[in-house]
Amino acid sequence: MWRIASCALWLVVGSQLGLWGVWGTAAELDGDVRVEVLFKPEQCTPKSKRGDLMNVHYDGFLAKDGSQFYCSRSDKAGHPQWFVLGVGQVIKGLDIGMEDMCPGEKRKITVPPGLAFGEKGKDPVPPNATVVFEVEVYSVSRGPRSMEAFGQMDLDRDRSLTKAEVKEYLKLEYEKGGKARDDPFYEKIMADIFRKSDHDKDGLISAKEYNIYEHDEL
Repeated sequence: MWRIASCALWLVVGSQLGLWGVWGTAAELDGDVRVEVLFKPEQCTPKSKRGDLMNVHYDGFLAKDGSQFYCSRSDKAGHPQWFVLGVGQVIKGLDIGMEDMCPGEKRKITVPPGLAFGEKGKDPVPPNATVVFEVEVYSVSRGPRSMEAFGQMDLDRDRSLTKAEVKEYLKLEYEKGGKARDDPFYEKIMADIFRKSDHDKDGLISAKEYNIYEHDEL
């Protein structure tokens, strides 16, 4: 049985339009992501948006029987997971369901098969499975995917980003928010960003590699 807070707010997110609306029943709409807010801080800022860098813990369950198939607290030494929202680094349903979240917020996100692991599934998730994630957000910061951020990082204006430029940007962002960390913390995030973005492995993130939204600003 799922643990559901008595004052939980039910929301439904349209998978096509991405619009938020209040939903009054537990009925699951075909093709939609369903979000239940389990906890929200009184001061809920900043709120996540596409391109932001997020740090979260999340547990994955099969909706049909509640069995757990993933736990970030036991994976990769139990560290919260880093990813950029809205760019496909997590399943589509989580990209949708984690919009407008703030640090400290907790949600239960129910994702239909088409926005999760699809007709084929992904071991141990079976084909055509609806999945449920319990998500807790630790931090939200302006990610290195925003066009404004690219300009701020590209200090020599050569339309490419070095590891030093990305790392310095991350340090400034965290220090600005009063959350300065040690050097290995920034090294880990920077290395993950380059692993996912430096497609030609030349040690630089070019404007083309960076511009995942295919905007005209670059």
